[in-house]
Amino acid sequence: MENISKVLEFGTTDEKIRILETLDDIDRPEILEKIIARLDDDDIKVRGEAFSSLILNKKQITDFLINSLNHTNKNIRGYVSLVLANRNDRVAIPEIKKLVKDERSVVRSCAIGALGHLKDLEAKEIFLDALSDSNMEVKKSALQAIIDLKIMIPDEKIKKEFKEKDSEIEKMILLIKK
Repeated sequence: MENISKVLEFGTTDEKIRILETLDDIDRPEILEKIIARLDDDDIKVRGEAFSSLILNKKQITDFLINSLNHTNKNIRGYVSLVLANRNDRVAIPEIKKLVKDERSVVRSCAIGALGHLKDLEAKEIFLDALSDSNMEVKKSALQAIIDLKIMIPDEKIKKEFKEKDSEIEKMILLIKK
């Protein structure tokens, strides 16, 4: 296990990926911490493999993941919310909701995306409020949740919140109006 920790922390990209591919059946906190830390790795392939490893993990790691939502690192907070959503860990919804007011836009965007993925209809007001966010990615996450959950939005709200020209947003708005 010590070797796993060292590779995850100091190994090459290929070494990290090879180890992460084998860690879908682990619940040892010290190893889980190392896997979660790789969600902020410099290499996107390592981040993706860490993400997959956590989603595919067959053990009961939900509580450990929920605790990681309080991590000091913005990427870890955001990506763990998406891991929980992809694991369909609905018990995490109250904790994920706390992240929609995070100071970092990446965390807000991920949290809103996670709530949408979890089909949390009780988060309707969160999605609608997020349309006023200063960050475009947060707005897009909220719009996607609104589309997926078939939440109706008044045309006036759409006009008020989307004055900027963005082709992706315009396509999303057309989906809402259908």
